[in-house]
Amino acid sequence: MLTTVKGIVVSETPFKESSKILNIYTKEFGIIGVMSKGCKNMKSPLRIVSQRFSYAEFIIYYNENKISTLKEGTIINNFNIIKTDLLLISYFTYITDLVTQVVKQNDSKNIYDLYINTILKINDGLNPKVMTNILEIKLLDYLGCPINLKSCCKCGGVKNIVTIDPDEGGYICADCYTNEIIYDSKVQKMLQMYYMIDISTISELKIKDYIIEDINKFLNQYYDRYTGVYIHSKKFLENNIDL
Repeated sequence: MLTTVKGIVVSETPFKESSKILNIYTKEFGIIGVMSKGCKNMKSPLRIVSQRFSYAEFIIYYNENKISTLKEGTIINNFNIIKTDLLLISYFTYITDLVTQVVKQNDSKNIYDLYINTILKINDGLNPKVMTNILEIKLLDYLGCPINLKSCCKCGGVKNIVTIDPDEGGYICADCYTNEIIYDSKVQKMLQMYYMIDISTISELKIKDYIIEDINKFLNQYYDRYTGVYIHSKKFLENNIDL
């Protein structure tokens, strides 16, 4: 069946001398395997669209549950800002690896929109750490382990919230507080904002550095504690670029 889909090449595998098998993340079909014949040849019209992170419209011979075949493709966005910056490429890599893992557990089409919109906003120049954290907090719903941002995670109370704890899984009230780290109330409110905001509507970010760093630290600990997801590219960021 000849069909047209939009998507991003999330990974590629060499096949014989001149071809590749692409994993393309699409909204319609999720992540699909697509044979790109002869794309490694310099003059191949499929060469550009068959590279990792190509965001394109693909015309494919779709074969459900088997390898499809790429007929042609047209680039939608080259992500020129991202692809000329090592830091941004590293974020792109981590985000793609994370989303790929989440999609294996939950095939909701909403994840595709979250992913594409996050990458587009980073390419528009918005803070990559903030955009990554916004995506991370939204993906927790699809991993089945959302942060409790409504009430104390110990007693269920909604009054006198004093902090939020990554190990306990959410808010802590004054009555249940023991020795958890006290996060600024602005950090708590911004976590809610990250969760609620529509990524596609974000046009600017004015967030103090300490809030950005505290949220990032919180989410790193939360992911380690609750998701069981290990992303090698995130460790690269932590070790080399201070995510």
